[in-house]
Amino acid sequence: MQRQTAVVLFVLALIAVVVGADVLLFRHDFWARLIVNIGIVLIFIACYLRFLKRP
Repeated sequence: MQRQTAVVLFVLALIAVVVGADVLLFRHDFWARLIVNIGIVLIFIACYLRFLKRP
């Protein structure tokens, strides 16, 4: 149960960061927004694999 809570919070944080970056920084530039969103998702995947994946 504790692991599921961590994963849910992790996904909510990912969504908040992506939406925040889109709204605050890259509202009018599609390609920059796309590249930054891909980078954010890759960073979150790396953190997930490093800290939350079962050994």
